[in-house]
Amino acid sequence: MADNKDNNKESSTMPAIEGQVTGKRETTSSIPPKQESEKKTTSKPRSHALLWLMILICLLGVAGLGGAGYWFIYNKQDNNQTLVTAHEKLVKTQEAQQDRLAKLNQDNAALQQQLSQLEQSRQALGKAVNELTATSRTMQRQTESALTQLQNLEGKRPSDWLIAEADYLVRMAGRKVWLERDIRTAIMLLVNADKRLKSLSDPSVLPVRALIAEDIQTLQQVNPVSRTSVALAISGLLPQVDKLPLDTFERPLDPTQEKVSDSVDDWKANIKRVWRSLVDDFVSVKRTDKPIEPMMSEQQQWLNREQLKLALMQAQSAAMGSEHTLYQQSLNNAKTLLEQKFDKDDSKVVGMLSGIENLQITDVSKELPNKLAAQAPLETLLEQRVKNVFGKGDSAI
Repeated sequence: MADNKDNNKESSTMPAIEGQVTGKRETTSSIPPKQESEKKTTSKPRSHALLWLMILICLLGVAGLGGAGYWFIYNKQDNNQTLVTAHEKLVKTQEAQQDRLAKLNQDNAALQQQLSQLEQSRQALGKAVNELTATSRTMQRQTESALTQLQNLEGKRPSDWLIAEADYLVRMAGRKVWLERDIRTAIMLLVNADKRLKSLSDPSVLPVRALIAEDIQTLQQVNPVSRTSVALAISGLLPQVDKLPLDTFERPLDPTQEKVSDSVDDWKANIKRVWRSLVDDFVSVKRTDKPIEPMMSEQQQWLNREQLKLALMQAQSAAMGSEHTLYQQSLNNAKTLLEQKFDKDDSKVVGMLSGIENLQITDVSKELPNKLAAQAPLETLLEQRVKNVFGKGDSAI
C-alpha cells in the first residue's frame, strides 16, 4: 500500500512537472528568438537538477517506505512472540490461580469441618454447663437445708456427741480385749464411756449404763495376771541355762600314783614308777559303792542345755497366748530336764527349780467374753437419735 501511494505521488508530480515545462514553453513562445535561445540555454540545466532532485526524493521515500515496512514486519514478529509468551504466562498464571483456588476450597472445607466440630463441642459444653448449674443449684438447696437443720439442732448437739463418744469408747474397749488382751485398759475405757452417759442426765440411757457396769464386772473377774510379767520372768531364766552345771561323771585321781622325781639318785624308784604307770594303763581295778554312770559327751551337754532353753521358750510363748495347758506342759518338761541332766546339789540348779515351781503355780489362762453387752444397745441408741434428728438419715440431706 505504501508503494502504491508513492507511485501515485510520482504520477501526480510528473504531469505537474510536464505542465510546468509546457507552460514555460508556451510562455516562452511569445518571447523574441534571441531571448528564447538564451532562456533555453539557462532552463535545461535547471530542469535536469530539479528532475534529479525529485528522483532522489522519490528514492529516499521508497527507501523510507521499505525501511518502515521492514521495521513493521520485524516488530510484528516480536509482538507475536511477546503475545505468545504473554499467553503462556497467562495460562500458567491461570493454572496457578486454579491450584490456589482448589487449595483454598480444601482449606475452606477443612475450616467448615472444624467449625462444625467446634459447634458440636460448644453445644456439649453448654449442655455440661447447664447440668453443672443444675447440680450446683441442687447442692445449694441441700446445703441450705442442712444449715437449717443444724440451726434447729443447736441445743441437741452436745447430747448426741456424748452418745457418739461413749459408743466410740465402748468399741475401743472391745478392741483392747480381743486384739490386745489388755483388760486394764478396756476397763478404763468402759468407765469413761459410763461417765459420758452419766453427764447427759437422761433417764433413757440408764439401761445402757447398766450393761456397761455389767461388762466392767465381767472384765474385772478375768484373771489379772500380766502375761508380760510372766514372759519377762521366763526371759530372766534363759541366760542362766548356760551357767548351770550338768550331772556328769568325773574320774577321781589315784592317790597312790606318784610322780617321777628329777633327782638322779632316785633312778631306781623312777623306773618302778614308770613301769607301774605302764602296767596300770593296761589293767585298772577300782572299787566304788555308788552305781556307775556313763560319762556325758560335749555334744550331749550342748543338747541338754538347748532342750532346756526350748522348753522355757515354749512356756514363754504359751504365756503370751494365755494357753495354760501348753504353759504347764512346757514348764514340766523344763523341770524334768533339770532334775535328770543337771546337778541338783548345785545352788544354781536349786534356784532354777524354785523359779520354775513358782511359775507353775501362776495361772496364765484368761476366759475373755465373746462380746460386750453394752456395745449393740449403744449403737442402736445412737442410730435412733440420728434418725429422729435427720429423718431418714443421709437421704434427708
